[in-house]
Amino acid sequence: MAQQVQGVIARAKGEPVRIETITVPDPGPGEAVVKVQACGVCHTDLHYREGGINDDFPFLLGHEAAGVVESVGEGVTEVAPGDFVILNWRAVCGQCRACLRGRPQYCFATHNAKQKMTLADGTELSPALGIGAFAEKTLVAAGQCTKVDPAASPAAAGLLGCGVMAGIGAAINTGDVGRGDSVAVIGCGGVGNAAVVGARLAGAARIIAVDIDDKKLETAKGLGATHTVNSRSTDPVEAIRELTGGNGADVVIEAVGRPETYEQAFYARDLAGTVVLVGVPTPEMKIELPLLDVFGRGGALKSSWYGDCLPSRDFPMLIDLYRQGRLDLDAFVTETIALEDVEKAFERMHHGDVLRSVVMF
Repeated sequence: MAQQVQGVIARAKGEPVRIETITVPDPGPGEAVVKVQACGVCHTDLHYREGGINDDFPFLLGHEAAGVVESVGEGVTEVAPGDFVILNWRAVCGQCRACLRGRPQYCFATHNAKQKMTLADGTELSPALGIGAFAEKTLVAAGQCTKVDPAASPAAAGLLGCGVMAGIGAAINTGDVGRGDSVAVIGCGGVGNAAVVGARLAGAARIIAVDIDDKKLETAKGLGATHTVNSRSTDPVEAIRELTGGNGADVVIEAVGRPETYEQAFYARDLAGTVVLVGVPTPEMKIELPLLDVFGRGGALKSSWYGDCLPSRDFPMLIDLYRQGRLDLDAFVTETIALEDVEKAFERMHHGDVLRSVVMF
């Protein structure tokens, strides 16, 4: 039987979000209903509200979540009712050209639930990233549920559903940071600081955090940065070179998503080094670089999609590290809030004083 629950809805571009009653259908074949326990307030949700993703309003926001599977549909074998899961937006299909080439982390046809959740009047909702977890319960494709150790804190575990995984994966998966490497991270918000943590986990010898906010740099230092650079007052390219023997870093991770910071990342890397773009640019942004410099500096220019993660592989491993005390996911939870405080959390994002606000149910 379909259920009615409360969820956070964005009805129109730029309008404040509101809590409304939504209808969650019973799971169909390949689907699951999840009772949400925690959901992080991610900048992507604000992008949806602002019309920066698409204009398929109304949106059911929220996607960075953990919870317990309540029921599953026909044919579901990967999870069962009672399983503690992290929700992900990369439910690999197993059939696309990326999957068939053994690269499921690049799956081009990831699954979402086929049924639609609706408002009380029957209006169909567009769930953020196919998840819609600012709600007491949500309907997802079963492949969007990754089972992990239930002893993990839901507030911390859910952050692997997007931002923290994006940053850690940018270092470990996309950047392929290795033992003894030098790494620079430009932009130390939630994703950038997660990249700092990823570089530390990978054994980087020197981790240089770059930002214009001293508070963020202090946070980065607490998470493993060995050096910090305030780029408001210091040329970050020169500073990174100076800290790496005049050469530049082996891996530079750009976690801002702006042309000027990408150019800094490009010139702050060593010859044959790697640039990883994990910050999300807007459609109108363009970058112009001398083609001879692109050729002459060698190396690799990469974009990191969701930290190039494979949830079934990466989520359980990272939760194990968290449970062992080797990965401090709790450090990313700045505050826990109620469902009705999501709009206020969006406002706090602009002040730069939170890594993550997390809605608790």
